[in-house]
Amino acid sequence: MNIFDFAEKMELDGKKYYEKLAAETPVAGLATIFTRLAEDEQKHYDVIQGLRAGVSGNMPDSTVLEDSKNLFQDLMKDKTVLGGMKKDLDGYLHAVKIEEDSVRFYEDAARKESSPETSALLLRIAAEEKKHLNIMENLYDFVLKPEYFLAWREFSNLEGL
Repeated sequence: MNIFDFAEKMELDGKKYYEKLAAETPVAGLATIFTRLAEDEQKHYDVIQGLRAGVSGNMPDSTVLEDSKNLFQDLMKDKTVLGGMKKDLDGYLHAVKIEEDSVRFYEDAARKESSPETSALLLRIAAEEKKHLNIMENLYDFVLKPEYFLAWREFSNLEGL
């Protein structure tokens, strides 16, 4: 399996997984997050197909991280959703692993790439995968230990401690 085959499969698998999580969650905000992550994975797949075809890729920046911050704030207001989310901890942890593997894969592929343009595009995909990783780590932490969760690592509320 060559790098393009592997990358395309990885992106399609990620998309399917996020679509599955979106379909299974009863929480509308989470479904939105997972749907947006699936859309990003499709965008990455399209870029990889372009690279395979020799087309210089252009990839718009993702806004899923910024959008997720607002959704997390809404989730934090409604503590009743946590009970239903706890059953999905293994799924969130699996998504963290998928994103970690994706980041490593794209960073490694970028280092091995001889074309500076292709290398830069692979690093952009890796950066987006890092955003996905951040979202899933925060989601896992939020569900696992909400009493200790500090939204998006904003520690400004610790003044005076």
